[in-house]
Amino acid sequence: MDRFDKAYQDYLSNGSGGETHLENTDGMRITAVRKNDDGDLIAFQTNTGEELDYLQALEAAKNGSLSGIDVFQKYGRDIIRSEPDGTKENNLDHLPEF
Repeated sequence: MDRFDKAYQDYLSNGSGGETHLENTDGMRITAVRKNDDGDLIAFQTNTGEELDYLQALEAAKNGSLSGIDVFQKYGRDIIRSEPDGTKENNLDHLPEF
């Protein structure tokens, strides 16, 4: 097991890791994404038409402005992801690109 697998397993075992989810009060949600050449998510478009860079989306998720998004800490940094609901189609990686 390499160090990345071990860190992920430790994260799963501890059940903490800084996961955050605040309830959204205005209904803003991510409807499209932009990826870089490596396939990393770098920007997000919301149902209100707003375009957010990664840090803006991270902050909006932390303060509860985005619905369906969780913030968690992995390998020492905050990461956003879709709330796990068993539906692959609404995962950030599967949303249309803008």
